[in-house]
Amino acid sequence: MTLEQPPLLANKWPRLAAELATALHEADESDLVDQVDSLRVLQECRCGDDFCQSFYTQPPPAGAYGPGHRNVGLSPHRAGILVLDVVDNMIMFVEVLDRPPVN
Repeated sequence: MTLEQPPLLANKWPRLAAELATALHEADESDLVDQVDSLRVLQECRCGDDFCQSFYTQPPPAGAYGPGHRNVGLSPHRAGILVLDVVDNMIMFVEVLDRPPVN
């Protein structure tokens, strides 16, 4: 029995993936740009806030991310906020806030 892989970000929300890659390139985050094509939407945020469309690309931590964690704030081309939680240069969580529905 094979487990189904979570969807690739680029397949689920292609416009968001393209915008994320562009914003990372503009932020001079080339190592992170290279990850966009392989990011998977592992789990959508369950906070219940109507302004939140955030999602995990890696399993959520049991607590805080800890050492090696940094936030990467991006300048989105559409309205709203895009912030990445990055641990040891790996995108773990994509915060998508106050934006029209992702696609």
